[in-house]
Amino acid sequence: MTEMTIRPQHAAFEDAEDLGRNESANPTMGDIIAARFSRRGLMKGLLAVSAISATVSPLALFSAGRAEAAANAVFPFPEIEAGVDQTHHVAAGHDTGILIRWGDAVEADAPAFDPMHQTAAAQAKQFGYNNDFLGFIAIPGKDPAEHAVLVVNHEYTNRELMFPGIAVQEGKELKFQPLTKEIADIEIAAHGGSVLEIARAADGGWQVVKGSPLNRRITGETAMLVTGPAAGSDRLKTSADATGTRVAGMFNNCAGGVTPWGTWLSAEENVNNYFSGTLPEGHPETANHKRMGVPGSEYNWGDFHPRFDLASEPNEPNRFGWMVEIDPLDPTSTPKKRTALGRFKHEGGGPIVNGDGHVVVYMGDDQRFDYVYKFVTAGKFNPDDRAANMDLLDAGTLFVAKFNADGSTEWMPLVFGQGPLTAANGFASQADVVIEARRAADLLGATKMDRPEDIEVNAKTGSVYVMLTNNTKRKDDQTDAINPRADNAFGHIVEIVPAGGDHTATAAKWDILVKCGNPAKDGVGASFNPATTANGWFGMPDNCAVDPDGRLWISTDGNNFKATGRADGIWAMVTEGEGRGTGKHFFRVPVGAEMCGPVFSANGKAFFVAVQHPGEGGQEWPAFGRISTFDDPSTRWPDFKDGMPMRPSVVVITRPDGGKVGA
Repeated sequence: MTEMTIRPQHAAFEDAEDLGRNESANPTMGDIIAARFSRRGLMKGLLAVSAISATVSPLALFSAGRAEAAANAVFPFPEIEAGVDQTHHVAAGHDTGILIRWGDAVEADAPAFDPMHQTAAAQAKQFGYNNDFLGFIAIPGKDPAEHAVLVVNHEYTNRELMFPGIAVQEGKELKFQPLTKEIADIEIAAHGGSVLEIARAADGGWQVVKGSPLNRRITGETAMLVTGPAAGSDRLKTSADATGTRVAGMFNNCAGGVTPWGTWLSAEENVNNYFSGTLPEGHPETANHKRMGVPGSEYNWGDFHPRFDLASEPNEPNRFGWMVEIDPLDPTSTPKKRTALGRFKHEGGGPIVNGDGHVVVYMGDDQRFDYVYKFVTAGKFNPDDRAANMDLLDAGTLFVAKFNADGSTEWMPLVFGQGPLTAANGFASQADVVIEARRAADLLGATKMDRPEDIEVNAKTGSVYVMLTNNTKRKDDQTDAINPRADNAFGHIVEIVPAGGDHTATAAKWDILVKCGNPAKDGVGASFNPATTANGWFGMPDNCAVDPDGRLWISTDGNNFKATGRADGIWAMVTEGEGRGTGKHFFRVPVGAEMCGPVFSANGKAFFVAVQHPGEGGQEWPAFGRISTFDDPSTRWPDFKDGMPMRPSVVVITRPDGGKVGA
């Protein structure tokens, strides 16, 4: 193999995903927002207040002091200062502890972490790389204030940060040494997820229960079943699986959710990046793969494993891009790819039990100009029989959202035989509809969104919050109808309220909670409540969490010194009353890191957050000024020991007085 010259993987992914894959003529969310708020702004006489969003109440416009008081009543913690350095910071009155780090033991027989002598066999038993989604799940018969299961996604790998001697900076890029099968196998083992039994420690913090029979690694080789309408489809059959029902592993699992029956929904996102090679001329999957961005060719696994090479296995990509359901309470259970929920770049899986017992799961497709979806189960949740719920996600209706300029939302069903989803348009069955959910949504006229990432439901209010991270490819000529800002670098947050509180309804209302970015900077068009301080605004909302008291917390991906003068982190966000739209800075990550996976314990007294790829990049931070690598790191967080690399880790936040976090 020859030497390779590439950028850090996360930066390369971002550039690749920035292109967008949606060539349909459907209206964009920017079109919808601009049409609605230009009209509403005229009616309310707010056009002169260019720096304040129409979503902020009139009273707040005239009384920032009252809004600040209202925000502090909801979130009374002292705000931290925005910035960037080599470590993490949390609001005063809170403690932090490292729960688990990349390489720490998960399974009982895992060897000690040795970053200089890594193996795939060791990594398959150790905590994987780039922890993302976190889910807190009660253990039957145990007090969730003392014991629980924490489930963790391992999204992807940064080889320049993981392996010694593999990369050096030349000019503005990294030059990599030949990437071997051994490295590829370690990366495959570092993907997937971890199941961890955790317990509250004597000091009030939390720790992993070593040797627990529940502790388990899921990797890129773990045997999985395909269920639902696509199971057995010819389009999922390969030389290794003539049934089209068995898959090895899951990849690029970003956000997710926890079902009401205590299983883990793990969302496969940028799966296109793992495939390389070229399809045979005229292959029937050509258009489908193009719509998913296959091949992404960010990994070279296809050099060593034919299943990642399109020329060898043209159907293999169709086996990824699903929502995976895993039972963390049964370490012998087989994960299941629930195809009824559609195939796309899944981000988030926010479930709610509707008033009539049906379960609804809200999902985003994390790419510029793609869509928001929801799935409604055909069956109903049985709170008294866990086993009866275990296959609820195999039957139901998948919907995609169309957002209208009058603030209404239409949920349109993706059902074979209805509307344009027929043989005349290339769909022979519901299997084809879910495999090509993106194209089906194109034909229905769904609204193009600005990278829908995490979606969470506030069980106390019924509101659904959609994190729209950014869309830097939106052009000026796309703002004619309803787009509030071209080149949307900082993203925004949409709130959806279902009609009559019915999440199964095909109608809903939508509103903008906040448009992100620096409200003091001309041309950004941010719309935070004027009570928001210089530390309280943020850009690039990514994940979110609703705490047991119904308060919204936002994590970010993309803040850096060059763009915002601040690191990523956690911001509290007021959603109701005079303080609506007020952000307040609570936690920040070390240089180069992304903030992921916020989740609260059942009593709100512990807050678990995932620090992903600490030390990535580095050239934009003047104190370092070059690309960070294993051998030349911008930080050695969290160990700060010579010879020990930076390590993605889960942090648990508590209060020394034992009270609720953020209170």
